[in-house]
Amino acid sequence: MNILILGSGGREHTLAWKLNQSPMLGKLFVAPGNAGTAEIAKNIPIGVNDFEKIKASVLQYEISMVVVGPEDPLVNGVHDFFLNDEDLRRIPVIGPQKAAATLEGSKQFAKEFMMRHAIPTAAYQSFTADTLENGYIFLESLAPPYVLKADGLAAGKGVLILNDLEEAKEELRTMLVDGKFGNASAKVVIEEFLDGIELSVFVLTDGDGYKVLPTAKDYKRIGEGDTGLNTGGMGAISPVPFADKGFMDKIHDRIVKPTVEGLKMDNLPYKGFIFIGLIKVGDDPKVIEYNVRLGDPETEAVVPRIQNDFVKLFGAVANGTLDAIDLAVDTRTAATVMMVSGGYPEAYEKGKEISGYENIQDSLVFHAGTQAKDDKVLTNGGRVMAITSFGADFKKALSKSYENIEKVGFSGKNYRKDIGFDL
Repeated sequence: MNILILGSGGREHTLAWKLNQSPMLGKLFVAPGNAGTAEIAKNIPIGVNDFEKIKASVLQYEISMVVVGPEDPLVNGVHDFFLNDEDLRRIPVIGPQKAAATLEGSKQFAKEFMMRHAIPTAAYQSFTADTLENGYIFLESLAPPYVLKADGLAAGKGVLILNDLEEAKEELRTMLVDGKFGNASAKVVIEEFLDGIELSVFVLTDGDGYKVLPTAKDYKRIGEGDTGLNTGGMGAISPVPFADKGFMDKIHDRIVKPTVEGLKMDNLPYKGFIFIGLIKVGDDPKVIEYNVRLGDPETEAVVPRIQNDFVKLFGAVANGTLDAIDLAVDTRTAATVMMVSGGYPEAYEKGKEISGYENIQDSLVFHAGTQAKDDKVLTNGGRVMAITSFGADFKKALSKSYENIEKVGFSGKNYRKDIGFDL
C-alpha cells in the first residue's frame, strides 16, 4: 500500500517513521516533507492546500491512503475534495471532513458543541468589531486573568492571557479592529480563566468506535517556568503522571464519550484524530480546546509509545473496524525536547547548517523545520528538531534527551531546560 502524508513538521516525520515500520507499507510519500522525511520517504514539493496538485500526485504515485498532518487542509476541506472527486473518492483520508474540522477552525463552534453536549468547559462569550463595547463590559464582569482567543486558526498563537483589565481591553480592540491575527481574530472568544494544570488527550476514531491514546503534556511558552510568548510547543512528556485511572475515567465518561457521540448526533463525519486540550481544575477535567489532528510536539512523545502497526491501525479507521483492534502501549515514559531557532517565536533566520545529530544514540530524532540542500541539513523554521527519549520516569527520559541535545549544533540554537518542571 502506497501512502501519502500531508505536512512538513515534526508530527509528520514521526508519522512517517511509524508508518515506515509496517510490512504492509509499499512506498511512502510526504508533501512537502522536510530533511528528516526525505531520509525515509519521497518528498513531493507541493503545498498542503494545493488540492489539484495533491490529486495529480495521488494518481501519479498510485496512492492508496492519505494521512493529513496539519489542521489547515482539513479546515479547508481536503477530505471533502476527495469524496467529491470521481477519481479519488475510494481513497481513504485520515482526518475529518470539513464540517467536523470546524471544531478547530472556530472556537465559537467548538464552544457551542460543548454546551450542546454538556461537555465541561469554561464560561464564555464571543464578540466582533461591531460588539466591541459589549466585550469591554463582559471583561469588566470577570476576575483576572482574562483569556482572549481568536476564533479562527492562528497557528497556535491566537490565545492571550492577561492580568490587567485595561491591557485586555486594548488587546481585544487590537484583535477585532486592527486584525492582530488577520481574519482569525475577526471574532474573539472571551473565556473565564481556569486555574489548574493542563494535559492533552488524543482519541483516534472511525466515526463510531474509538481508541484513547496515551496522555501527554506539552509546554507552549518560550521561556522557562512557562513565561514569555506562546510557541507551537517546546517539548512534551507522555504519560502525564497525575492522570491516574480515576481521573482518566472522568475524562472518558464526561468528555471523550460525549465528544464522539456528539459528532455522530450532529452528523459531523469523523475519521481521524481528535486532540482534546484539557485542564485539571481541582479533581475535575475541563476542555480548553479541540484540535482535529495530532498535536505537535506531543506526537513525538505519544506515537513512539504506541506499539501497533499504524498502516493496520489507519486501515481500521478507514474500514470502520477500529473497535476490533487492541491498542498496545509501551509502559515507559517518553520525553521530547524541541530545539528552536534563535529569536523564535518572533523574527528568526533560516538556512543555518545543523551538525551532530547523526551522533545521537539511544534517542529518536524528529525533524520539524529543516531542509536538505547540497548534502547539508539546514534550519527552515522556528521549531527545528525534536529529541525524544524513553525512561522509567520522565526525569530519566528527559536526562537522556538533554544529553543528546548537546550533540546537535546550529547557530542560534535554543531550547527549554525545564520541561516537566511542574510535574
